[in-house]
Amino acid sequence: MIIQLEQNITASQLEKLREKLQEIQYRSTRVSTQFGDYIIGVGKKEFDIRAIGALPGIRDIHRVSDDYKLVSKKWRVEDTVIELEEGIRIGTGHFALMAGPCSIESEEQVEKTIRHLAANGVRIMRGGVYKPRSSPYSFRGLGIDGLKLWHAKAREAGIRIITEVMMVEQIKPMIPYVDIFQVGARNAQNFNLLDALGEVGKPVLLKRGISGTIDELLQAAEYIFSNGNERIMLCERGIRTFETAYRNTMDINAIAMLKDKTHLPVIADPSHGIGLRRYVDKVALASVMAGADGIIMEVHEQPEKAFSDGQQTLGFSEAERLYRQLRLAFELREGF
Repeated sequence: MIIQLEQNITASQLEKLREKLQEIQYRSTRVSTQFGDYIIGVGKKEFDIRAIGALPGIRDIHRVSDDYKLVSKKWRVEDTVIELEEGIRIGTGHFALMAGPCSIESEEQVEKTIRHLAANGVRIMRGGVYKPRSSPYSFRGLGIDGLKLWHAKAREAGIRIITEVMMVEQIKPMIPYVDIFQVGARNAQNFNLLDALGEVGKPVLLKRGISGTIDELLQAAEYIFSNGNERIMLCERGIRTFETAYRNTMDINAIAMLKDKTHLPVIADPSHGIGLRRYVDKVALASVMAGADGIIMEVHEQPEKAFSDGQQTLGFSEAERLYRQLRLAFELREGF
């Protein structure tokens, strides 16, 4: 169960609540976030929920049978909408586009990409400065210096930054330069990293693991929420299956199911989902119609010269066409 506490709950009221939970053999954990104060109760004994809900200091109480409780849709009436500066909103009723290169490569590349995004009304730029690569000999990013350069250019244009963090030690130096932290598929169950991001006030985009189930994705999000950060987005980016015709199997089903299971925003990554440039637009449009709250995609002025993932990256003209199509698809979906 989830017990929402009043802001002014006293120590004695809290102790009385804990005693009541002990009586019914429920283990209690307190969770304090940017927006609320909660007690998570875990147990199996049947009880009258009103006996706890009537105690002083309690704002509301909810039965949630899912193992992932705080991210479950069963207790929150309204879906979470994440707000960034300058009126950018991500979540139900709003459509977010995030685009940019796989890797931040140079000052010139950053400037050209920012001009492209600004001209097309895309307000969030993706890019990697720390790159987890299958081969240790591949380009692995420009690191914190590349992030600082990128941040300075993006701020001038009013563009927000989403980039991947790979280790707990990277979080603190990155905080001043990042608007959204991304957890990549390889770190989807790096629980130390998830715990640490729970202590950060900035939004987190959590990608599904390479072979992760939907429940595992939701449990990973629960780690972040239970450590104090409610500003979480879930990202479907394809999973590894027996199919070898494309990079990953983009699970469009997951988008619709996640929108039903959780109150968190759901983002689709068609670039990684299929891994082939010629199909990215089709998978992106299908994701919108399945209910995605946004698309994160890879864009480069000259994809064939990109330092990484050029085969799945759209050129600027291809991307411009897709931005228009995605916005039209979202309007069509919302008008049903």
